[in-house]
Amino acid sequence: MQKSTLLLIAGAFVFNASFSQSTENSDKKAPNGWHQLDKTETGFNGISLNKAYDFLKSKNLKSKKVLVAVIDSGIDTLHEDLKPVMWTNSKEIPGNGKDDDKNGYIDDVHGWNFLGGKDGKNVKEDSYEGARVYHQLKQKWEGKEITESSLSAADLKSYQTYLRAKSKVVGEINEDEIGYLKTLYPKFLAGDSILRKEIGKEEYNGNDLRDNNTTNADAKMTKNFIMSISKSNDSYDITNQQLIDEIGGQLRKANSAVEAPPTYRKDIVKDNEMDFNDRGYGNNDIMASTPMHGTHCAGIIGAARNNNKGMDGVADNVSIMMLRAVPDGDEHDKDIALAIRYAVDNGAKIISMSFGKDFSPEKYWVDEAFKYAEKKGVLLVHAAGNDAKNIDTAYNFPNPVFENGSGRATNVITVGASGDVKTGGLTASFSNFGKNEVDVFAPGVNIYSTIPGGNTYGNLSGTSMACPVVAGIAALLLEYYPTLTSTDLKMIIERSAVVSNEEVNKPGTDEKVKLSELSKTGAFVNAFEAVKMADKMASLNVKPKTAPAKKSK
Repeated sequence: MQKSTLLLIAGAFVFNASFSQSTENSDKKAPNGWHQLDKTETGFNGISLNKAYDFLKSKNLKSKKVLVAVIDSGIDTLHEDLKPVMWTNSKEIPGNGKDDDKNGYIDDVHGWNFLGGKDGKNVKEDSYEGARVYHQLKQKWEGKEITESSLSAADLKSYQTYLRAKSKVVGEINEDEIGYLKTLYPKFLAGDSILRKEIGKEEYNGNDLRDNNTTNADAKMTKNFIMSISKSNDSYDITNQQLIDEIGGQLRKANSAVEAPPTYRKDIVKDNEMDFNDRGYGNNDIMASTPMHGTHCAGIIGAARNNNKGMDGVADNVSIMMLRAVPDGDEHDKDIALAIRYAVDNGAKIISMSFGKDFSPEKYWVDEAFKYAEKKGVLLVHAAGNDAKNIDTAYNFPNPVFENGSGRATNVITVGASGDVKTGGLTASFSNFGKNEVDVFAPGVNIYSTIPGGNTYGNLSGTSMACPVVAGIAALLLEYYPTLTSTDLKMIIERSAVVSNEEVNKPGTDEKVKLSELSKTGAFVNAFEAVKMADKMASLNVKPKTAPAKKSK
Protein backbone atom coordinates (compact mmCIF):
# COMPACT_ATOMS: atom_id res chain seq x y z
CA MET A 1 0.00 0.00 0.00
CA GLN A 2 1.29 3.45 -0.88
CA LYS A 3 0.73 5.14 2.44
CA SER A 4 1.14 8.70 3.52
CA THR A 5 4.61 9.42 4.86
CA LEU A 6 3.60 9.16 8.49
CA LEU A 7 3.23 5.42 7.91
CA LEU A 8 6.50 4.52 6.31
CA ILE A 9 9.60 3.01 7.84
CA ALA A 10 9.97 1.48 11.28
CA GLY A 11 13.58 2.56 11.64
CA ALA A 12 12.79 6.15 10.89
CA PHE A 13 10.46 6.60 13.78
CA VAL A 14 12.05 4.13 16.17
CA PHE A 15 15.37 5.91 16.27
CA ASN A 16 14.68 9.38 14.91
CA ALA A 17 11.10 9.97 16.00
CA SER A 18 10.19 10.90 12.44
CA PHE A 19 8.39 9.20 9.61
CA SER A 20 10.83 9.96 6.84
CA GLN A 21 9.26 13.37 6.36
CA SER A 22 11.57 16.37 6.27
CA THR A 23 11.57 18.27 9.55
CA GLU A 24 13.50 21.25 8.18
CA ASN A 25 11.81 24.49 9.22
CA SER A 26 9.36 22.46 11.29
CA ASP A 27 8.72 25.52 13.44
CA LYS A 28 7.03 27.13 10.43
CA LYS A 29 3.62 25.93 9.40
CA ALA A 30 1.76 26.41 6.16
CA PRO A 31 -1.90 27.33 6.53
CA ASN A 32 -4.53 24.64 6.16
CA GLY A 33 -5.32 24.35 2.48
CA TRP A 34 -2.01 25.83 1.35
CA HIS A 35 -2.02 23.42 -1.58
CA GLN A 36 -4.82 25.41 -3.22
CA LEU A 37 -3.12 28.81 -2.92
CA ASP A 38 -1.40 30.90 -5.58
CA LYS A 39 2.31 31.53 -5.17
CA THR A 40 2.34 35.06 -6.55
CA GLU A 41 -0.49 36.14 -4.25
CA THR A 42 0.39 34.26 -1.05
CA GLY A 43 3.95 33.00 -1.38
CA PHE A 44 2.84 29.38 -1.00
CA ASN A 45 3.56 26.96 -3.83
CA GLY A 46 -0.02 25.83 -4.42
CA ILE A 47 -2.12 25.15 -7.52
CA SER A 48 -3.75 28.62 -7.90
CA LEU A 49 -7.23 27.15 -7.49
CA ASN A 50 -9.12 30.36 -6.73
CA LYS A 51 -7.67 31.97 -9.82
CA ALA A 52 -8.87 28.96 -11.82
CA TYR A 53 -12.41 29.40 -10.51
CA ASP A 54 -12.33 33.15 -11.14
CA PHE A 55 -11.31 32.45 -14.72
CA LEU A 56 -14.09 29.91 -15.21
CA LYS A 57 -16.61 32.31 -13.71
CA SER A 58 -15.50 35.05 -16.12
CA LYS A 59 -16.32 32.72 -19.00
CA ASN A 60 -19.87 32.10 -17.70
CA LEU A 61 -19.37 28.38 -18.08
CA LYS A 62 -21.67 25.81 -16.51
CA SER A 63 -20.21 22.61 -15.11
CA LYS A 64 -21.24 19.05 -15.82
CA LYS A 65 -20.97 16.50 -13.02
CA VAL A 66 -17.97 14.18 -13.30
CA LEU A 67 -17.70 10.78 -11.64
CA VAL A 68 -14.31 10.12 -10.00
CA ALA A 69 -13.46 6.68 -8.68
CA VAL A 70 -11.07 6.40 -5.74
CA ILE A 71 -9.39 3.01 -5.33
CA ASP A 72 -8.26 3.05 -1.73
CA SER A 73 -8.75 1.75 1.81
CA GLY A 74 -12.36 2.85 2.35
CA ILE A 75 -14.29 6.03 3.08
CA ASP A 76 -16.39 7.58 5.82
CA THR A 77 -19.67 7.68 3.92
CA LEU A 78 -21.29 9.77 6.67
CA HIS A 79 -18.71 12.56 6.74
CA GLU A 80 -20.36 15.96 6.52
CA ASP A 81 -18.15 17.07 3.63
CA LEU A 82 -18.31 13.80 1.69
CA LYS A 83 -21.88 12.62 2.11
CA PRO A 84 -23.16 15.26 -0.38
CA VAL A 85 -20.72 14.10 -3.07
CA MET A 86 -20.93 10.31 -2.71
CA TRP A 87 -21.83 8.55 -5.93
CA THR A 88 -25.12 6.67 -5.79
CA ASN A 89 -25.81 3.83 -8.18
CA SER A 90 -29.26 4.78 -9.42
CA LYS A 91 -29.79 1.33 -10.89
CA GLU A 92 -29.44 -0.40 -7.52
CA ILE A 93 -32.14 -0.60 -4.84
CA PRO A 94 -30.34 -0.22 -1.50
CA GLY A 95 -30.54 -3.03 1.01
CA ASN A 96 -32.74 -5.48 -0.89
CA GLY A 97 -30.03 -8.11 -1.18
CA LYS A 98 -30.34 -8.26 -4.96
CA ASP A 99 -28.13 -7.40 -7.88
CA ASP A 100 -30.69 -5.07 -9.44
CA ASP A 101 -28.48 -3.77 -12.24
CA LYS A 102 -27.07 -7.24 -13.02
CA ASN A 103 -23.47 -6.08 -12.86
CA GLY A 104 -22.40 -8.90 -10.56
CA TYR A 105 -22.34 -6.84 -7.35
CA ILE A 106 -25.19 -6.94 -4.85
CA ASP A 107 -26.30 -3.61 -3.32
CA ASP A 108 -23.31 -1.71 -4.70
CA VAL A 109 -24.87 1.62 -3.83
CA HIS A 110 -21.77 3.81 -3.48
CA GLY A 111 -19.08 1.51 -4.87
CA TRP A 112 -17.69 -1.88 -3.90
CA ASN A 113 -15.43 -3.53 -1.35
CA PHE A 114 -13.14 -6.08 -3.00
CA LEU A 115 -11.66 -6.88 0.43
CA GLY A 116 -14.86 -8.19 1.96
CA GLY A 117 -16.54 -11.52 2.49
CA LYS A 118 -20.13 -12.37 1.77
CA ASP A 119 -20.59 -12.87 5.51
CA GLY A 120 -19.85 -9.18 6.10
CA LYS A 121 -16.30 -9.64 7.39
CA ASN A 122 -13.57 -7.44 5.95
CA VAL A 123 -9.84 -7.67 5.37
CA LYS A 124 -8.04 -5.04 7.43
CA GLU A 125 -4.40 -6.05 7.56
CA ASP A 126 -2.57 -8.02 4.91
CA SER A 127 0.92 -9.16 4.03
CA TYR A 128 3.38 -7.54 1.67
CA GLU A 129 3.57 -8.73 -1.93
CA GLY A 130 7.29 -9.39 -1.67
CA ALA A 131 6.65 -11.87 1.14
CA ARG A 132 3.86 -13.55 -0.80
CA VAL A 133 6.09 -13.91 -3.86
CA TYR A 134 9.10 -15.08 -1.86
CA HIS A 135 7.29 -17.91 -0.12
CA GLN A 136 5.42 -18.89 -3.27
CA LEU A 137 8.71 -19.37 -5.15
CA LYS A 138 10.88 -20.52 -2.26
CA GLN A 139 10.14 -24.23 -2.60
CA LYS A 140 11.02 -24.18 -6.30
CA TRP A 141 14.35 -22.38 -6.02
CA GLU A 142 15.63 -22.41 -2.41
CA GLY A 143 18.96 -24.19 -1.93
CA LYS A 144 19.35 -25.26 -5.56
CA GLU A 145 22.38 -24.67 -7.72
CA ILE A 146 21.14 -22.67 -10.67
CA THR A 147 22.82 -21.95 -13.99
CA GLU A 148 20.80 -19.10 -15.40
CA SER A 149 21.91 -19.74 -18.98
CA SER A 150 20.24 -23.16 -18.86
CA LEU A 151 16.84 -21.86 -17.77
CA SER A 152 13.90 -21.25 -20.04
CA ALA A 153 12.72 -17.67 -20.39
CA ALA A 154 9.82 -18.33 -18.01
CA ASP A 155 12.00 -20.04 -15.42
CA LEU A 156 14.66 -17.35 -15.66
CA LYS A 157 12.05 -14.71 -14.93
CA SER A 158 10.72 -16.79 -12.03
CA TYR A 159 14.20 -17.32 -10.58
CA GLN A 160 15.20 -13.67 -10.85
CA THR A 161 11.92 -12.63 -9.23
CA TYR A 162 12.60 -15.09 -6.41
CA LEU A 163 16.08 -13.64 -5.83
CA ARG A 164 14.70 -10.11 -5.79
CA ALA A 165 11.92 -11.08 -3.38
CA LYS A 166 14.37 -12.89 -1.10
CA SER A 167 16.62 -9.84 -1.01
CA LYS A 168 13.64 -7.63 -0.22
CA VAL A 169 12.14 -9.85 2.47
CA VAL A 170 15.23 -11.33 4.13
CA GLY A 171 17.96 -8.86 3.27
CA GLU A 172 16.25 -5.69 4.49
CA ILE A 173 15.47 -6.86 8.02
CA ASN A 174 17.27 -4.83 10.66
CA GLU A 175 17.40 -7.02 13.74
CA ASP A 176 18.14 -4.12 16.10
CA GLU A 177 15.10 -2.19 14.89
CA ILE A 178 12.83 -5.22 15.04
CA GLY A 179 14.11 -6.06 18.51
CA TYR A 180 13.28 -2.54 19.61
CA LEU A 181 9.80 -2.80 18.09
CA LYS A 182 9.13 -6.10 19.81
CA THR A 183 10.00 -4.51 23.13
CA LEU A 184 8.10 -1.32 22.39
CA TYR A 185 4.88 -2.79 21.03
CA PRO A 186 3.37 -4.43 24.14
CA LYS A 187 4.23 -1.38 26.28
CA PHE A 188 2.72 0.91 23.69
CA LEU A 189 -0.46 -1.18 23.61
CA ALA A 190 -0.67 -1.22 27.40
CA GLY A 191 -0.32 2.54 27.58
CA ASP A 192 -2.75 2.98 24.70
CA SER A 193 -5.41 0.97 26.50
CA ILE A 194 -5.19 3.30 29.51
CA LEU A 195 -5.19 6.45 27.38
CA ARG A 196 -8.31 5.33 25.50
CA LYS A 197 -10.15 5.15 28.80
CA GLU A 198 -8.77 8.43 30.13
CA ILE A 199 -9.52 10.35 26.93
CA GLY A 200 -12.80 8.59 26.28
CA LYS A 201 -11.99 7.77 22.64
CA GLU A 202 -10.98 4.57 20.90
CA GLU A 203 -9.02 6.57 18.32
CA TYR A 204 -7.25 9.72 19.45
CA ASN A 205 -4.37 11.89 18.29
CA GLY A 206 -1.77 14.33 19.56
CA ASN A 207 -4.30 17.12 19.90
CA ASP A 208 -6.29 14.96 22.32
CA LEU A 209 -3.16 14.31 24.37
CA ARG A 210 -2.12 17.92 24.94
CA ASP A 211 -4.13 18.30 28.15
CA ASN A 212 -3.79 14.70 29.30
CA ASN A 213 -1.96 14.36 32.64
CA THR A 214 -1.75 10.61 33.00
CA THR A 215 0.24 9.23 35.90
CA ASN A 216 0.58 5.68 34.56
CA ALA A 217 4.11 4.85 33.40
CA ASP A 218 3.04 2.93 30.26
CA ALA A 219 0.54 5.61 29.34
CA LYS A 220 3.21 8.31 29.75
CA MET A 221 5.52 6.38 27.42
CA THR A 222 2.77 6.01 24.81
CA LYS A 223 1.82 9.67 25.10
CA ASN A 224 5.43 10.85 24.80
CA PHE A 225 5.98 8.62 21.79
CA ILE A 226 2.90 9.92 19.96
CA MET A 227 3.71 13.53 20.80
CA SER A 228 7.30 13.11 19.60
CA ILE A 229 6.11 11.65 16.31
CA SER A 230 3.56 14.43 15.93
CA LYS A 231 6.11 17.15 16.59
CA SER A 232 8.62 15.69 14.15
CA ASN A 233 6.00 15.46 11.42
CA ASP A 234 4.48 18.86 12.20
CA SER A 235 1.10 17.14 12.42
CA TYR A 236 -0.81 16.33 15.59
CA ASP A 237 -3.48 14.49 13.59
CA ILE A 238 -1.51 11.23 13.62
CA THR A 239 -3.63 8.75 15.57
CA ASN A 240 -2.88 5.96 18.01
CA GLN A 241 -4.47 3.47 15.61
CA GLN A 242 -2.26 4.53 12.72
CA LEU A 243 0.82 3.93 14.85
CA ILE A 244 -0.50 0.58 16.04
CA ASP A 245 -1.13 -0.45 12.43
CA GLU A 246 2.33 0.68 11.36
CA ILE A 247 4.23 -1.08 14.14
CA GLY A 248 2.16 -4.22 13.68
CA GLY A 249 2.82 -4.10 9.94
CA GLN A 250 6.57 -3.83 10.47
CA LEU A 251 6.51 -6.82 12.81
CA ARG A 252 4.49 -8.84 10.29
CA LYS A 253 6.97 -7.86 7.61
CA ALA A 254 9.91 -9.02 9.73
CA ASN A 255 8.21 -12.30 10.56
CA SER A 256 7.65 -13.03 6.87
CA ALA A 257 11.40 -13.55 6.49
CA VAL A 258 11.09 -16.88 8.29
CA GLU A 259 7.42 -17.82 7.93
CA ALA A 260 4.95 -17.68 5.07
CA PRO A 261 2.51 -14.84 5.75
CA PRO A 262 -1.01 -15.74 6.90
CA THR A 263 -3.62 -15.88 4.15
CA TYR A 264 -5.46 -12.81 5.43
CA ARG A 265 -7.40 -12.09 2.27
CA LYS A 266 -8.17 -15.67 1.26
CA ASP A 267 -9.60 -16.52 4.68
CA ILE A 268 -12.19 -13.74 4.40
CA VAL A 269 -12.82 -13.15 0.70
CA LYS A 270 -12.80 -16.87 -0.22
CA ASP A 271 -12.51 -16.43 -3.99
CA ASN A 272 -10.07 -18.23 -6.25
CA GLU A 273 -7.49 -15.49 -6.48
CA MET A 274 -5.75 -17.14 -9.44
CA ASP A 275 -8.96 -17.21 -11.50
CA PHE A 276 -9.64 -13.75 -12.90
CA ASN A 277 -13.09 -14.82 -14.00
CA ASP A 278 -14.09 -15.60 -10.38
CA ARG A 279 -15.49 -12.13 -9.78
CA GLY A 280 -18.51 -12.65 -7.55
CA TYR A 281 -16.75 -11.80 -4.32
CA GLY A 282 -16.63 -8.87 -1.91
CA ASN A 283 -19.38 -6.85 -0.24
CA ASN A 284 -20.76 -3.32 -0.24
CA ASP A 285 -19.13 -2.16 3.02
CA ILE A 286 -16.89 0.56 1.60
CA MET A 287 -16.22 2.08 5.02
CA ALA A 288 -15.15 -1.10 6.82
CA SER A 289 -12.62 -0.44 9.58
CA THR A 290 -9.87 1.33 7.63
CA PRO A 291 -11.30 4.51 6.11
CA MET A 292 -8.60 7.02 7.11
CA HIS A 293 -6.52 7.01 3.93
CA GLY A 294 -9.41 6.85 1.47
CA THR A 295 -11.43 9.48 3.33
CA HIS A 296 -8.52 11.90 3.21
CA CYS A 297 -7.85 11.31 -0.50
CA ALA A 298 -11.53 11.63 -1.43
CA GLY A 299 -11.81 14.96 0.39
CA ILE A 300 -8.84 16.40 -1.48
CA ILE A 301 -10.58 15.66 -4.76
CA GLY A 302 -14.12 16.71 -4.09
CA ALA A 303 -15.15 17.58 -0.54
CA ALA A 304 -18.25 19.77 -0.84
CA ARG A 305 -17.21 23.32 -1.67
CA ASN A 306 -18.54 26.56 -0.19
CA ASN A 307 -20.64 24.88 2.50
CA ASN A 308 -18.82 26.57 5.40
CA LYS A 309 -17.65 23.20 6.68
CA GLY A 310 -14.12 21.99 7.17
CA MET A 311 -12.42 22.40 3.81
CA ASP A 312 -13.10 22.53 0.09
CA GLY A 313 -12.14 19.90 -2.43
CA VAL A 314 -10.38 20.84 -5.66
CA ALA A 315 -13.35 20.02 -7.93
CA ASP A 316 -16.76 21.59 -7.39
CA ASN A 317 -19.13 19.23 -9.23
CA VAL A 318 -18.07 15.63 -8.78
CA SER A 319 -19.38 12.37 -7.45
CA ILE A 320 -17.00 10.11 -5.56
CA MET A 321 -17.15 6.35 -6.10
CA MET A 322 -15.16 4.38 -3.51
CA LEU A 323 -13.62 1.07 -4.47
CA ARG A 324 -12.06 -0.57 -1.43
CA ALA A 325 -9.12 -2.64 -2.64
CA VAL A 326 -6.15 -1.42 -0.55
CA PRO A 327 -5.55 -3.12 2.83
CA ASP A 328 -3.06 -2.33 5.57
CA GLY A 329 -0.36 -4.11 3.60
CA ASP A 330 0.01 -4.64 -0.14
CA GLU A 331 -2.95 -4.71 -2.50
CA HIS A 332 -3.60 -7.75 -4.71
CA ASP A 333 -3.40 -7.40 -8.49
CA LYS A 334 -6.75 -9.07 -9.06
CA ASP A 335 -8.57 -6.61 -6.81
CA ILE A 336 -6.94 -3.61 -8.48
CA ALA A 337 -7.67 -4.86 -11.99
CA LEU A 338 -11.32 -5.55 -11.16
CA ALA A 339 -11.70 -2.25 -9.33
CA ILE A 340 -10.50 -0.37 -12.42
CA ARG A 341 -12.93 -2.32 -14.61
CA TYR A 342 -15.80 -1.68 -12.17
CA ALA A 343 -15.06 2.05 -12.23
CA VAL A 344 -14.96 2.16 -16.02
CA ASP A 345 -18.11 0.07 -16.46
CA ASN A 346 -20.04 2.25 -14.03
CA GLY A 347 -19.21 5.56 -15.62
CA ALA A 348 -16.11 6.91 -13.88
CA LYS A 349 -14.02 9.16 -16.12
CA ILE A 350 -11.10 9.63 -13.71
CA ILE A 351 -9.61 7.07 -11.33
CA SER A 352 -7.41 8.16 -8.41
CA MET A 353 -4.94 5.48 -7.28
CA SER A 354 -2.86 6.24 -4.18
CA PHE A 355 -1.18 2.88 -3.68
CA GLY A 356 1.84 0.94 -4.89
CA LYS A 357 4.21 -1.95 -4.27
CA ASP A 358 7.50 -3.53 -5.36
CA PHE A 359 6.11 -6.71 -6.95
CA SER A 360 3.21 -7.39 -9.29
CA PRO A 361 2.94 -11.13 -9.99
CA GLU A 362 -0.26 -10.78 -12.04
CA LYS A 363 0.67 -7.53 -13.76
CA TYR A 364 -0.92 -8.81 -16.96
CA TRP A 365 -4.37 -8.43 -15.38
CA VAL A 366 -3.61 -4.86 -14.33
CA ASP A 367 -2.15 -4.06 -17.76
CA GLU A 368 -5.32 -5.31 -19.42
CA ALA A 369 -7.39 -3.16 -17.04
CA PHE A 370 -5.24 -0.14 -17.97
CA LYS A 371 -5.86 -0.89 -21.65
CA TYR A 372 -9.59 -1.23 -20.99
CA ALA A 373 -9.68 2.16 -19.28
CA GLU A 374 -7.61 3.63 -22.10
CA LYS A 375 -10.04 2.30 -24.72
CA LYS A 376 -12.98 3.77 -22.80
CA GLY A 377 -11.32 7.18 -22.39
CA VAL A 378 -10.72 7.03 -18.64
CA LEU A 379 -7.78 8.86 -17.05
CA LEU A 380 -5.74 7.02 -14.40
CA VAL A 381 -3.87 9.15 -11.85
CA HIS A 382 -1.28 7.27 -9.79
CA ALA A 383 0.89 8.20 -6.81
CA ALA A 384 4.60 7.80 -7.52
CA GLY A 385 5.41 6.40 -4.06
CA ASN A 386 7.10 7.45 -0.85
CA ASP A 387 10.50 5.74 -0.83
CA ALA A 388 12.66 8.60 -2.18
CA LYS A 389 13.74 6.32 -5.01
CA ASN A 390 14.21 6.71 -8.74
CA ILE A 391 11.39 4.73 -10.34
CA ASP A 392 13.02 5.00 -13.74
CA THR A 393 15.16 2.13 -12.49
CA ALA A 394 13.51 0.86 -9.28
CA TYR A 395 10.54 -1.49 -9.38
CA ASN A 396 7.27 0.30 -8.73
CA PHE A 397 3.79 -1.04 -9.50
CA PRO A 398 1.35 -0.40 -11.02
CA ASN A 399 2.98 1.44 -13.88
CA PRO A 400 1.99 2.26 -17.46
CA VAL A 401 4.66 0.07 -19.09
CA PHE A 402 3.07 -3.12 -20.40
CA GLU A 403 4.83 -6.26 -19.24
CA ASN A 404 4.61 -7.99 -22.63
CA GLY A 405 6.68 -5.27 -24.25
CA SER A 406 3.82 -3.90 -26.35
CA GLY A 407 4.31 -0.31 -25.24
CA ARG A 408 2.73 1.80 -22.51
CA ALA A 409 -0.65 3.20 -21.58
CA THR A 410 -1.31 6.74 -22.78
CA ASN A 411 -3.94 7.53 -20.14
CA VAL A 412 -1.78 7.47 -16.98
CA ILE A 413 -0.35 10.39 -15.00
CA THR A 414 2.23 9.51 -12.33
CA VAL A 415 2.54 12.12 -9.59
CA GLY A 416 5.39 13.03 -7.28
CA ALA A 417 4.90 15.11 -4.12
CA SER A 418 5.89 18.75 -3.77
CA GLY A 419 5.98 20.98 -0.72
CA ASP A 420 6.73 24.61 0.02
CA VAL A 421 10.10 26.23 0.61
CA LYS A 422 8.85 27.70 3.91
CA THR A 423 8.06 24.29 5.37
CA GLY A 424 10.83 22.00 4.20
CA GLY A 425 11.42 22.49 0.49
CA LEU A 426 9.73 22.47 -2.91
CA THR A 427 10.13 18.71 -3.21
CA ALA A 428 8.94 16.34 -0.51
CA SER A 429 11.87 14.51 1.06
CA PHE A 430 10.03 11.19 0.79
CA SER A 431 8.78 11.41 -2.80
CA ASN A 432 9.78 8.96 -5.50
CA PHE A 433 11.04 10.59 -8.66
CA GLY A 434 12.04 9.74 -12.21
CA LYS A 435 12.91 11.77 -15.28
CA ASN A 436 11.00 9.29 -17.44
CA GLU A 437 8.38 7.75 -15.15
CA VAL A 438 7.16 10.64 -12.96
CA ASP A 439 5.13 13.08 -15.03
CA VAL A 440 4.48 15.99 -12.66
CA PHE A 441 4.82 17.11 -9.06
CA ALA A 442 1.84 18.26 -6.99
CA PRO A 443 1.37 19.35 -3.37
CA GLY A 444 1.73 16.41 -1.00
CA VAL A 445 3.09 17.75 2.30
CA ASN A 446 0.75 18.56 5.20
CA ILE A 447 -2.39 18.46 3.10
CA TYR A 448 -5.54 19.32 5.05
CA SER A 449 -8.56 17.18 4.27
CA THR A 450 -11.38 15.07 5.63
CA ILE A 451 -10.65 12.27 8.09
CA PRO A 452 -13.09 9.75 9.60
CA GLY A 453 -15.36 10.93 12.37
CA GLY A 454 -18.23 12.63 10.63
CA ASN A 455 -17.00 16.20 11.00
CA THR A 456 -13.26 15.90 11.52
CA TYR A 457 -10.28 17.07 9.45
CA GLY A 458 -6.53 16.76 9.56
CA ASN A 459 -3.19 16.89 7.74
CA LEU A 460 -1.46 13.96 6.06
CA SER A 461 1.56 13.82 3.78
CA GLY A 462 2.54 11.62 0.88
CA THR A 463 2.36 11.16 -2.85
CA SER A 464 -0.96 9.64 -1.80
CA MET A 465 -2.12 13.22 -1.25
CA ALA A 466 -0.47 14.63 -4.38
CA CYS A 467 -2.30 12.10 -6.54
CA PRO A 468 -5.86 13.26 -5.65
CA VAL A 469 -4.78 16.88 -6.10
CA VAL A 470 -4.11 16.03 -9.76
CA ALA A 471 -7.24 13.89 -10.01
CA GLY A 472 -9.20 16.89 -8.72
CA ILE A 473 -7.68 19.18 -11.35
CA ALA A 474 -8.52 16.64 -14.07
CA ALA A 475 -12.11 16.48 -12.82
CA LEU A 476 -12.35 20.27 -12.77
CA LEU A 477 -11.21 20.45 -16.39
CA LEU A 478 -13.68 17.79 -17.49
CA GLU A 479 -16.56 19.47 -15.65
CA TYR A 480 -16.24 22.68 -17.64
CA TYR A 481 -14.83 21.23 -20.87
CA PRO A 482 -16.68 17.90 -21.18
CA THR A 483 -15.45 17.06 -24.67
CA LEU A 484 -11.88 16.58 -23.44
CA THR A 485 -10.54 13.04 -23.77
CA SER A 486 -8.33 11.28 -21.25
CA THR A 487 -5.28 11.99 -23.40
CA ASP A 488 -6.37 15.64 -23.64
CA LEU A 489 -6.55 15.84 -19.85
CA LYS A 490 -3.12 14.28 -19.45
CA MET A 491 -1.62 16.59 -22.06
CA ILE A 492 -3.17 19.74 -20.59
CA ILE A 493 -2.17 18.97 -17.00
CA GLU A 494 1.41 18.20 -18.03
CA ARG A 495 1.92 21.04 -20.53
CA SER A 496 0.29 23.67 -18.34
CA ALA A 497 2.37 22.71 -15.32
CA VAL A 498 4.72 25.51 -14.24
CA VAL A 499 8.46 25.00 -14.38
CA SER A 500 10.55 26.22 -11.47
CA ASN A 501 13.94 27.83 -12.06
CA GLU A 502 14.87 27.13 -8.45
CA GLU A 503 17.04 24.18 -7.61
CA VAL A 504 15.28 21.64 -5.43
CA ASN A 505 16.41 18.87 -3.13
CA LYS A 506 16.70 15.46 -4.70
CA PRO A 507 14.36 13.50 -2.38
CA GLY A 508 16.17 11.66 0.37
CA THR A 509 19.34 13.72 -0.06
CA ASP A 510 20.72 17.23 0.32
CA GLU A 511 21.76 17.27 -3.34
CA LYS A 512 20.42 20.23 -5.32
CA VAL A 513 19.03 19.50 -8.79
CA LYS A 514 16.60 20.95 -11.29
CA LEU A 515 13.07 19.55 -11.12
CA SER A 516 13.61 18.46 -14.73
CA GLU A 517 16.00 15.83 -13.34
CA LEU A 518 13.21 14.41 -11.20
CA SER A 519 10.25 14.34 -13.58
CA LYS A 520 9.33 14.33 -17.25
CA THR A 521 7.91 17.86 -17.26
CA GLY A 522 10.13 19.36 -14.57
CA ALA A 523 7.07 21.23 -13.37
CA PHE A 524 4.43 21.72 -10.68
CA VAL A 525 0.76 21.30 -11.60
CA ASN A 526 -1.31 24.47 -11.73
CA ALA A 527 -5.10 24.54 -11.98
CA PHE A 528 -5.23 28.12 -13.29
CA GLU A 529 -2.82 27.45 -16.15
CA ALA A 530 -4.66 24.19 -16.89
CA VAL A 531 -8.12 25.77 -17.26
CA LYS A 532 -6.69 28.54 -19.44
CA MET A 533 -5.16 25.97 -21.77
CA ALA A 534 -8.35 23.92 -21.83
CA ASP A 535 -10.35 27.02 -22.68
CA LYS A 536 -7.98 27.93 -25.49
CA MET A 537 -8.29 24.44 -26.94
CA ALA A 538 -12.06 24.64 -26.70
CA SER A 539 -12.22 28.03 -28.39
CA LEU A 540 -9.94 26.98 -31.23
CA ASN A 541 -11.39 23.46 -31.37
CA VAL A 542 -7.88 22.14 -31.93
CA LYS A 543 -5.28 20.27 -29.98
CA PRO A 544 -1.80 21.83 -29.90
CA LYS A 545 0.83 19.59 -31.46
CA THR A 546 3.74 21.16 -29.60
CA ALA A 547 4.15 22.22 -26.02
CA PRO A 548 3.78 25.95 -25.33
CA ALA A 549 6.69 27.93 -23.90
CA LYS A 550 7.27 27.07 -20.27
CA LYS A 551 6.72 29.67 -17.60
CA SER A 552 8.96 30.33 -14.65
CA LYS A 553 7.62 30.16 -11.12
